[in-house]
Amino acid sequence: MTKKIKSIITGGLFGGIVYASIMAGFDYADGENFKIWRFLINALIFGSFMGFMTFYNLKKNN
Repeated sequence: MTKKIKSIITGGLFGGIVYASIMAGFDYADGENFKIWRFLINALIFGSFMGFMTFYNLKKNN
């Protein structure tokens, strides 16, 4: 794997998991139970967005 691909995957995974964790924390603070499907959907959608943004930024810098 190239350094570019590793950066895209790392950025997407880290961003998605952090975002989904924060959203799960807000749900817990509101008194809702942990929902694995909501966590996964948040992680996938935001992680995909962050991966795309990492790709765009790397492309723009080169």
